[in-house]
Amino acid sequence: MRRLLFSAIATLGMTTALQAQDRPNLLAAPYLEAMTWTEIRDAIQGGKRVAIVPTGGTEQNGPHMVMGKHNYIVTFAAGQIAQQLGNALVAPTVQYVPEGDYNRPNFGDKPGVISLPSPSYDRLLDAAVRSLRVHGFTDILLIGDSGGNQAGLTAVANALNAEWAGTGVRVYALVDYYQKGRIQIRDYLKATYGWDEQMVGSHAGTSDTSQLLYVFADGIRLDKRMPNGGSPDAGVTGDPTKATAAIGKIAIDQKVNAALAQYRTLKGGTP
Repeated sequence: MRRLLFSAIATLGMTTALQAQDRPNLLAAPYLEAMTWTEIRDAIQGGKRVAIVPTGGTEQNGPHMVMGKHNYIVTFAAGQIAQQLGNALVAPTVQYVPEGDYNRPNFGDKPGVISLPSPSYDRLLDAAVRSLRVHGFTDILLIGDSGGNQAGLTAVANALNAEWAGTGVRVYALVDYYQKGRIQIRDYLKATYGWDEQMVGSHAGTSDTSQLLYVFADGIRLDKRMPNGGSPDAGVTGDPTKATAAIGKIAIDQKVNAALAQYRTLKGGTP
């Protein structure tokens, strides 16, 4: 997955591109797993005391889009958040998240989905955050690219903030990244193109496909894009044929801005 994420840097041909220097470099800081421990130590000592923990997912996204959609998108977005903050590093993306009950009879209908329901998901986040605190991070930001991730982000942040009250360390569940971000892109598409929610879809449709086109175009099978996936059981809602990388950039910018605004508000600053 990480090697494929690195290749996203080369997929600018289909985008209304930012300048190269404005895009996160997945091969280097601020991504912790691309840094040595001494580089991380020096960065923390130099003032980078904000850590971002992105959560993605491994789920089906119809016949036209790869299972790691959320991981590619949220890793990229976390890098943009770090760049804008200027004092942040990005922890490895959590790829196992709640994707439903793997004991239900139809869970195996679309192979490849991996679910980590709560409380296991919450415990994983808890352990990651505790690890980051020990190393000197004082603000730990949790973001999630999928609806099933949000409750765990909030539960872990609330529990640790109660435990660590008065220590100077705080955990932020930035659920606006997902909750406000998805509403804003739907509103934009409605206002700009007249596409309603049914047209855009809620899973693997216009917005999701656009975001992956912008971040990692190789993750889209262009010849397999069909409205609603082409069949009732394809795992797609909405029309991915309307997706563009330009729409994807707007959607990711909206999510990043929503997360930053919530963080600043929770810290007591100006959104």
